[in-house]
Amino acid sequence: MVVSLWSILDLTFVDGGVTKTNKNNETIINSVLKRKGWDPESAEAKQWVDLFRKQNPRIYADVEKVADHIDHIVSLAGIDHVGLGSDFDGVGDSLPNGLKDVADYPNLIASLLHRGYSENDIEKICYKNLFRVWQQVTEYGK
Repeated sequence: MVVSLWSILDLTFVDGGVTKTNKNNETIINSVLKRKGWDPESAEAKQWVDLFRKQNPRIYADVEKVADHIDHIVSLAGIDHVGLGSDFDGVGDSLPNGLKDVADYPNLIASLLHRGYSENDIEKICYKNLFRVWQQVTEYGK
């Protein structure tokens, strides 16, 4: 069995502190708009929201936090049970810095190499584990 990293952790929630801060800022915005009775589409509301967001920009986890999660999953299930997925569609602007799309995979791989993962370990994470499971499913289906 391969456990997809993306299945275990929705990248929106890679870092609970980041998620909490961003949700808290949205709560503040909605609360102020409601308290002041502003239509969110009004010029006054948009001006205030823009100023608030400049002073409190959205924050993001980073690729190192994703590598931390891989470390954790490997410690729980073993290197033979971790695989990467690449369904970045529909996640909006929620992905960690350094891993905004598949073109950033080298950042994650560099982090894993720096942490001591072997090339074989990384091949397992990137594709070998998934291919092994697909083969087993195909054989079982026959």
